[in-house]
Amino acid sequence: MNNDQLIIDLKEIITPYTEEQLALAEINEQTDFLKDLKINSANLVDIILDVEEKFGIEIDNDSMAKMIDVKATIVIIKEKLAANAG
Repeated sequence: MNNDQLIIDLKEIITPYTEEQLALAEINEQTDFLKDLKINSANLVDIILDVEEKFGIEIDNDSMAKMIDVKATIVIIKEKLAANAG
C-alpha cells in the first residue's frame, strides 16, 4: 500500500472529526492532527480506533503516542501491516 492511498484512507477517516475543511483538502504527510486539523485528543483516540478497524491492526500505546501527524501515522500503519503479514 503506497503513501498516497494511505493519505486518501486517512482523509476519509479524519473527515468527521475536523471542521478545518481547507486543511483537510490539502492533507499531506506534514499535516499535524492537532495544529493543522484542530483535532482534540479525544477525537484523536477515535481516529486511531477507526484506523485499527479499517486496516485490521492493533496499535499499542507507544505507537499511539507517536501518531501526531500524517507521516508518523503512515509509518506506524505500514509497520503494523508488515508485522501482521509476517
